[in-house]
Amino acid sequence: MKDLKKTWGEQKQHLKLKFAALTDTEVLFLEGKEEEMMTKLQIKLGKTRQELHQIISAL
Repeated sequence: MKDLKKTWGEQKQHLKLKFAALTDTEVLFLEGKEEEMMTKLQIKLGKTRQELHQIISAL
């Protein structure tokens, strides 16, 4: 997930297509707030951290 920042613009669009319930605010990538964003996504999607990493890596 270290390279997430570089590719997040494209990945977040794919993630929003896959999970239509996500909002722009929930997928907003802010420097230093990566963990907070991932926790919000975990809660919203009902996924574990590992599942979320797998989903994002597969995009």
